[in-house]
Amino acid sequence: MKTIDNYSYHLGAAYCFCEMVAAGVKKIALSHPCNSKEERDSFLSNFDKLCDKYGVSYYVEDKPFLTALFPEEMNKGKYNVIFYCEKQYLNKYLQLKEAKEKLIYSGEYNDHNKELIAREYGRLLSYSEEGIERLLQKARIQGQ
Repeated sequence: MKTIDNYSYHLGAAYCFCEMVAAGVKKIALSHPCNSKEERDSFLSNFDKLCDKYGVSYYVEDKPFLTALFPEEMNKGKYNVIFYCEKQYLNKYLQLKEAKEKLIYSGEYNDHNKELIAREYGRLLSYSEEGIERLLQKARIQGQ
């Protein structure tokens, strides 16, 4: 089997995500997390071409949205891009991040609210309720 280099892998995944967002299968999609801004930014000129091809936009994310949906180590300290077609979904993503921050600030980011935020994030990523539940369970097991 041929080995796929990391750059090609990330770009191929972004190609797929742009196609899914453009087709309406996903409201938003995340690029694969990168370990540095420089690594993430090395993809941007190709992301521009992909987005032009599919009529998709992207948002450069420097502060990962850590929720109970995924194990924290998967995204903590990472950098990625949010692909979207409709600005309302990017706005909803940003509002959800803000809601989490407000809950943390008020001391109300408890297990119940962590799960609510994670579930809403999963819906924004267009995951099924069953898929969201599986991801939450997996993250719980890995977090123990």
